[in-house]
Amino acid sequence: MLFQGDFKHTIDAKNRIFMPARFREALGESFIVYPAPDGCLFVFTNEKWEAIANQIKGQSSTREERKRQRRAFYGVLTVEPDKQGRITLSPFLVEHAGLKKDVMIFGMTDRIEIWDMDRWNEEAMPASEDLSEDELYPEIIY
Repeated sequence: MLFQGDFKHTIDAKNRIFMPARFREALGESFIVYPAPDGCLFVFTNEKWEAIANQIKGQSSTREERKRQRRAFYGVLTVEPDKQGRITLSPFLVEHAGLKKDVMIFGMTDRIEIWDMDRWNEEAMPASEDLSEDELYPEIIY
């Protein structure tokens, strides 16, 4: 599945966010929300998450490997949209991503990202003058 497109929504007082119908259809009845290291949330299909989890799991023979695994799996949440298409996030995930009111839901090829709109504008979308032409317009093979 190729996720693409961007959608502006809000988070309500009960930590609910509307997931766009186009994304819900591809994600299925339940899917995974992951606290990404970028200060946003990653959304994966269950199948994609299983592949990622199997890579993270690997060996757990040393204390350091087990610490790394705990950190990688901490805060991961399986969600199911309600009848209105909303998902409910845990307080941990809301705090991790700094979600206040306005959010950006962004398709990023094999995952979806959920950003606080202010953080999105400041961190995720660099000003075009900060990027070279090659970075702005990657080479397209015809």
